[in-house]
Amino acid sequence: MYILIILLTMAVLPIVSISLDHAFHPAMPIVIQIARWFVFWAAGVRLGLAGVRQLVQPSFTAEHIFHISSDEALPLVRELGVANISIAVVALLSLAISTFVIPAALYAVIFYGIAGIRHVAEQNRSFNENIAMASDLYISVLFIAILVAIWVH
Repeated sequence: MYILIILLTMAVLPIVSISLDHAFHPAMPIVIQIARWFVFWAAGVRLGLAGVRQLVQPSFTAEHIFHISSDEALPLVRELGVANISIAVVALLSLAISTFVIPAALYAVIFYGIAGIRHVAEQNRSFNENIAMASDLYISVLFIAILVAIWVH
């Protein structure tokens, strides 16, 4: 299920959304369409889903991501869930409030970039941690490219 969510929110659904948006709004710069849909799906939906899971089932993140089996970590995981939900709301609203796109993309660069680098430093990563590492680094680099393209545009 995890891989499916990653593939859908970080590749399939943004590409489908960009294609449809471009078909209906061909005059809109493609870089803006790319930015808004990757922000919506990769920062909004993906981090929103992660945040909800961290609030509802914090032990999963504590054990499977941070390798902490103690309940002492659960309040911190819930706080991470609140942070993820907070940026998810901004990213989701970016479809209606276009000025939210760049701040949400910048947040995603920092969050996913640091998370990806942290995963690189981990030894004995699980399969899901390797997927998280690759997807975090991928989306961080993609958002850097998007922000540079917007800046140059």
